[in-house]
Amino acid sequence: MIEITDAAADELKSLIESENKQGHALRIFIAGMGCSGTQYGMALDNETKEEDVTVDSKDIKIIMTTDIQEELSDAIVDFIETPQGKGFVIDNPNAMADSCGTCGGCH
Repeated sequence: MIEITDAAADELKSLIESENKQGHALRIFIAGMGCSGTQYGMALDNETKEEDVTVDSKDIKIIMTTDIQEELSDAIVDFIETPQGKGFVIDNPNAMADSCGTCGGCH
């Protein structure tokens, strides 16, 4: 099951409160494909669709479509702060890097 770190849960709770979005969940979606595999996006959402599945982690509701649920089964959503900036990241041990070389960036 996908999990959220304490840091990410705290940041999400603060974000939901500051944006007055009580009742919203964290939606994770496919944002594209790249050399490192599937790229995911995240947004606050208060609507679920028929093809959605909902899970809870650290009192945060997470919504995703059933087609990515298995792919994200062992993923961890974290919030990081680095000298380059801060933000949410998804660490997905199930992700496989693209070894086809089609983008030319791996050579």
